[in-house]
Amino acid sequence: MNIVKWAPIFVAVIVLGFFSSNISFAQFTPVDNYLLACGSSQNVTFLGQTYIPDSAQSSVSLKTRGNSIVATSNSTAPFPIYQSARIFTTTTSYRFDIEREGRHWVRLHFYPLRGQNLTSASITVVTDDFVLLHNFSFNTYNGSYLFKEYAINVTSNSLSITFIPGNNSVAFVNAIEVVSIPDNLISDQAVALSPYGPISGLSGLALETVYRLNMGGPLVTAQNDTLGRTWENDVKYLHVNSSAVNVSVSPSNIKYGASVSPEIAPNYVYATAETMGEANVANVNFNITWVFEVDPNFSYLVRVHFCDIVSKSLNSLIFNLYINTDIAIGSLDLSNQAGNLDVPYYRDFVAKTSADSNTLTVSVGPDTNTDLINAIMNGLEIMKMSNDVRSLTGTLPVDNLLVLPPKKNKTGIIIGSVVGAFAAMVFIGLCYFCLAARRSKEAQQGSSWLPLPLYGNSLTVTKMSTTSQKSGTASCITIGSSNLGRFFTFQEIMDATNKFDENLLLGVGGFGRVYKGTLEDGTRVAVKRGNPRSEQGLAEFRTEIEMLSKLRHRHLVSLIGYCDERSEMILVYEYMANGPLRSHLYGTDLPSLSWKQRLEICIGAARGLHYLHTGATQSIIHRDVKTTNILLDENFVAKVADFGLSKTGPALDQTHVSTAVKGSFGYLDPEYFRRQQLTEKSDVYSFGVVLMEVLCTRPALNPVLPREQVNIAEWAMAWQRKGMLEHIMDKNLAGKVNTASLKKFGETAEKCLAEHGVDRPSMGDVLWNLEYALQLEETSSALMEPDDNSTNHIPGIPLTPLEPFDNSVSMIEGGHSGTDDDAEDAATSAVFSQLVNPRGR
Repeated sequence: MNIVKWAPIFVAVIVLGFFSSNISFAQFTPVDNYLLACGSSQNVTFLGQTYIPDSAQSSVSLKTRGNSIVATSNSTAPFPIYQSARIFTTTTSYRFDIEREGRHWVRLHFYPLRGQNLTSASITVVTDDFVLLHNFSFNTYNGSYLFKEYAINVTSNSLSITFIPGNNSVAFVNAIEVVSIPDNLISDQAVALSPYGPISGLSGLALETVYRLNMGGPLVTAQNDTLGRTWENDVKYLHVNSSAVNVSVSPSNIKYGASVSPEIAPNYVYATAETMGEANVANVNFNITWVFEVDPNFSYLVRVHFCDIVSKSLNSLIFNLYINTDIAIGSLDLSNQAGNLDVPYYRDFVAKTSADSNTLTVSVGPDTNTDLINAIMNGLEIMKMSNDVRSLTGTLPVDNLLVLPPKKNKTGIIIGSVVGAFAAMVFIGLCYFCLAARRSKEAQQGSSWLPLPLYGNSLTVTKMSTTSQKSGTASCITIGSSNLGRFFTFQEIMDATNKFDENLLLGVGGFGRVYKGTLEDGTRVAVKRGNPRSEQGLAEFRTEIEMLSKLRHRHLVSLIGYCDERSEMILVYEYMANGPLRSHLYGTDLPSLSWKQRLEICIGAARGLHYLHTGATQSIIHRDVKTTNILLDENFVAKVADFGLSKTGPALDQTHVSTAVKGSFGYLDPEYFRRQQLTEKSDVYSFGVVLMEVLCTRPALNPVLPREQVNIAEWAMAWQRKGMLEHIMDKNLAGKVNTASLKKFGETAEKCLAEHGVDRPSMGDVLWNLEYALQLEETSSALMEPDDNSTNHIPGIPLTPLEPFDNSVSMIEGGHSGTDDDAEDAATSAVFSQLVNPRGR
């Protein structure tokens, strides 16, 4: 995993020989081009490139506090480059002079030479800013050699690569490459999935090549790629081998346009492809799916390469691209986007993996609105992106791994430091008094809410709290409303989570990571820490606080407090013992829920949503209803969570709210998606998807399945209209569900999933019908046959929990809003917001 495999390279070179007469490369010459054969005494030629001994390169210096060992081997190494190595007994750095700043390849080669006992070596590699490798050992690696490729943006005139041996061990390296990359190869921007939208800041991240595939073609090596890249064949990653068939044309047919150069990918890649084959399914509308093993809790840059080498005319090849369960591109008219046939086209996307997911899937499948049933892919690159601590292999930053040599004591430096510190203290004091005076003036004028800064401390006044007095740290309370929950100092958060101990990690969402914590008084909490590089930020942070501070209901999450100290955005919720509903449906080994439990959970979630729509002065639209945002307490009571995307509903004289589309694919109201017009009925549609997910125990979108089964809403509705919903429901429920109850449940979901919002019921009506389905389940079978008009309840069966009501009633329980009982229930419930989001958001 995470390795670009080269073998069998020489076979691939021979296979590529028939292309030799058609080679057409742009002549990119890297300004910085270091190829080092570490420990070698002579030049080494490998794949057409010459590697120079690391001791003979004048622009590279080797800095160490101990001796490095040069080792060579006469044994048969897999490749010439692995016949020597440099072994480090202490922390050692290579320093490279950089003539041109920008992205550079950093490639590392490792092979444990025989006779040197390097198999047990523990290797950590860092640059000035990033952790590339941490505690790697061949003892736990299934392979004879290791090749790693990274893309790092160098912003100074030098680059250091440091090798750190593990305790009582050594580190080693056989070869190093540091090579300039064209400026346009990796953009600063890409398209994020879940939610769909642009994302920037890629230039500040390190990237590791995990997979680079030449679809339908042979292995392409550095000899056939001007940037020295290796492209392997895709067959072993196909989910179903028979789903794809390879096609090819002469590389000379490829016509590069203005937006794609040969540096993006060589013509060998665009000249071959995988198209739809025979997948042994009754319906030809299936997807070609590739499955990749990846590391959880990381984001990945996914670059897809296309070139229409199969069509005879323009605008005839139209298909969809899926990444995980997200639609990355819908109805892609390839020749139209590329400009012509045989013209390359590529797109970049960012996909996330959750804590419980170690696979990433990429699929292409035909669009239903085209006559030609086909799809194509020519190439694929998957690159891991560095995380919050600038690491590609863990949670420790460079500073924690790199022990710097001690500095020499110099009197001048000491005196200068003291003077500088004194001046800084005077300046800070002046700023503090000015700011305090300004805040005092603002406080007298009054303020309803002061916005929280994205990367700085909030506009707050300080006073000593009980906890602060114990620790000697000043705590803060926000100016304005006193109902925003408790303010936590960052130190309190650190203590509660044991300094964000990874063993306490509960999950990762679009906003950030969620940890289990324990407050000083023993209260268990869930702590959601914002990720500064997330596409979600201040707006979602503020919305969540504002929404939850004014909402109180036994089926909504309760916010305990927040922290915006030290450039942090942290939300604190009461701990929810049984986590998200999704984890009890599929993807884990948790016990299956009974039908009655599922109905009660759906009823609880519906009550929470109904309160949002009717219980406040102005309705609130959740906008991200899904099974990961319905949380369960220790008694399996359901509560709706995650209000970061919530939106105030339309005013009385309006029918909708016009707003940009946000939410999760698979749950999105199609009318909202097309028209950007949001209503409460958008939540009703999403809840209908949840109902089908609860019944069928499968994801809302699953591109691995045949085309007609990808979308659960479309697939389940086809069975519902046939009156055969029992054929697709969870097998654990077989023979355990009352027929009448299932019928009512299916009818309710069908109405929720109506194409147009005006045809969908209100959440109050949905709740009424779910209560009815539960009573049908609990009533004797003699009374369980509803009449044809099953939207009406059976005469003689009282609707004890809920009578039919007027939709104008503000709150369903008791017909009033914000009761004391609800406040008490909310205060004692255990809740937290979106602990696990398998696909980001």
